[in-house]
Amino acid sequence: MMKLSTFSLAFAAALLSQPVLAQQAAGAPQAARPMSCPAILKHNFKRLQDEAPQDLCQYAGKVVLVVNTASYCGFTKQYEGLEKIYAKYGGRGLVVLGFPSNDFGKQEPGSSKEIADFCFNTYGVKFPMFAKSVVSGPQANPLHAELAKITGKEPKWNFTKYLIGRDGKVIEHFPSKVTPEDPQVIAKIEQALAN
Repeated sequence: MMKLSTFSLAFAAALLSQPVLAQQAAGAPQAARPMSCPAILKHNFKRLQDEAPQDLCQYAGKVVLVVNTASYCGFTKQYEGLEKIYAKYGGRGLVVLGFPSNDFGKQEPGSSKEIADFCFNTYGVKFPMFAKSVVSGPQANPLHAELAKITGKEPKWNFTKYLIGRDGKVIEHFPSKVTPEDPQVIAKIEQALAN
């Protein structure tokens, strides 16, 4: 009986030395399983500030607002609203992704450094921004090409917005004139965050 008891204790101790089993036995929550990356986010882009490659799968499980931006546009003040909603809802799982583009009216002529400095110094932009790319037509970057295909709505001007849910499904397209703080945008964001 004593040998069985010693064996049982040694076996239990060995099992509990395994981190996951020890957590389960202690009633600790299990580590979250990695979120699978939805197809819409399976793209890599260079970060605006330093051109370091960024995998959009890092945003899997978040609500994503994709926006094509420009520094010299009548809608450029929307950077303020984008930064406000990012600050307000970021802790709940919203991320804003900015894609500078010179597609419309040649309103984003600068280098990556010039664009990054402008965004930060003028509007205090802290949400992720990516290197300048084409967002419309046959040369559109792969994310915008996919967004246009799914929604049937290609960007027609700067500050076009696409909202993607936590599950990677595209929820809504908002044209340039619809500001980030517009009640319809906020309602869709809050609904997506609640899901």
